[in-house]
Parts: sequence; structure tokens; C-alpha cells
Amino acid sequence: MLRAAVGAADGLRQPQCVVIVDASGVIIGSLRMTGAKFLSLKSASAKATTAASIGRPSDMIPESVRSAVGLATDGQVTGLRGGLPIRIDGNLVGGIGVGSGTGDQDHEVAIAALMAIGAEIPST
Repeated sequence: MLRAAVGAADGLRQPQCVVIVDASGVIIGSLRMTGAKFLSLKSASAKATTAASIGRPSDMIPESVRSAVGLATDGQVTGLRGGLPIRIDGNLVGGIGVGSGTGDQDHEVAIAALMAIGAEIPST
């Protein structure tokens, strides 16, 4: 997944931070590409954790509660675009979060990573 994410980010010419978590939110892989914003590693982690927690894309957190849920979780949950659940054969196995580009770029890189392992692509 990390290799596919880097390839997609290279194709966009947008260095990215990528974080993969298991179904309980534990980081099992992460990287920051040279040139990616270092604080985006934190937002990528929050996106991955959010997607794994809710089993949906991170930007599905309703706008009306995004600030409150972010504060309540000390920034571990976010409504930013770029976090996707990892589902294999219908089973939620984790989440991926990508940050440092636009929301659409982050989402595109996350999709590429899911496709690399044959995971389900969530509808948005």
C-alpha cells in the first residue's frame, strides 16, 4: 500500500504523508515523502484513525460536529478528506490516511493504495 501511494503521489507530483492503521487504530505503516509538509503526518494519522473508527471515508464526519469531535478526541478524529477505510471481503481491517496535497489529491492517493491490495473502494 505504501509503495502504491508513493507511486500515485509521484504521478501527481505532490509529495505526501501516508499512514495506515489496523482496525483498532494502531499504526502499522507510515511515511513522509521528501517535500511533504511534516505536520501532514499528524493529519494523515487522524484521517486513517477516523476511517478505521467509523468504517467510512473521513470526510463523512458531519460538518456540524467536526470541530467538537476533533477537540473531544484531542485531534485524533477529523473530517478532512483523504482518509479511507480498508475493507477486504466486507471486513473492516483498518484505515489509510493521506495528507499534504489537496483533499482530492489525498483521496486519489488513498484510492491507489487500496487498489494495490484489492481492497474495496468506498463510495463517496
